[in-house]
Amino acid sequence: MVPSTSDSSRAKSGMRPPLASANAPSMADSLPSINSEFEDLRNRMAQFTTKFDEAIERRRKQVREDRDQFHVKLTELQEDERMIQRDIEIINLKSQSHKETIQNEAAEATEMHAAISSITSERDSRLAKRDHLKQQIAEIRNSIAQRVEAQNAHAKYLEVQPHLNDPELAFSQNNLSLRIEGAGREDRLKFIYTHILAKDWENEAWFELGIASRNYGIASRNYEIFQTEPKLDRDALEREVNLVNENRNLGAFLKRVRKLFADTMN
Repeated sequence: MVPSTSDSSRAKSGMRPPLASANAPSMADSLPSINSEFEDLRNRMAQFTTKFDEAIERRRKQVREDRDQFHVKLTELQEDERMIQRDIEIINLKSQSHKETIQNEAAEATEMHAAISSITSERDSRLAKRDHLKQQIAEIRNSIAQRVEAQNAHAKYLEVQPHLNDPELAFSQNNLSLRIEGAGREDRLKFIYTHILAKDWENEAWFELGIASRNYGIASRNYEIFQTEPKLDRDALEREVNLVNENRNLGAFLKRVRKLFADTMN
């Protein structure tokens, strides 16, 4: 109990209350119990301490739990980081491998294109050579056909005019000191003169006469002189060749060529 105001004032002034009789109740009995107040305070303090300790313990426990949870999460984050780092390394390795694969494929593609280009160029070159060879073969066949036709025409010509050529050649050989030899080709003859120089009857003069046909007919037959020994005047020789191609008189032509040799050698 809380003391009254009057009791408090008396206690402060140091005045004692009047003595009571023996049967009267004691003043101490009327005062509140100090032990009960201290007990109550102690109980309350004990309760507060208990609650405070419990609060502190809960807080410590919460801190420990939070710390443990933090460490767990930190460990998980570190593990996640390690896994992410490992995934990054794997991705980098795969990216490098993919890059190298792309580079190798690009190099192989370049080599393949170069090989294809080389093969294509070689094929085109061979096709061009083949076409050129075909053209040459066609030209050779055409030339062979022309030569065969020319030979056939020449054979026919010889068959048609033996009665004209033989007397002329026989006359020339007998009267012009002339002999006729082959010139190494079937379309050429070599005419050799002797007895031109009075001081040396055996000295020879000769010329090669071409007897090829151009249009495979008698009228188109052309004579042509290729070589002479000794050399004759070219203009005079051309005139004689043109004349024999016009009149086809081989005997007269041989006589005129002998005169050209005689004039030149004398």
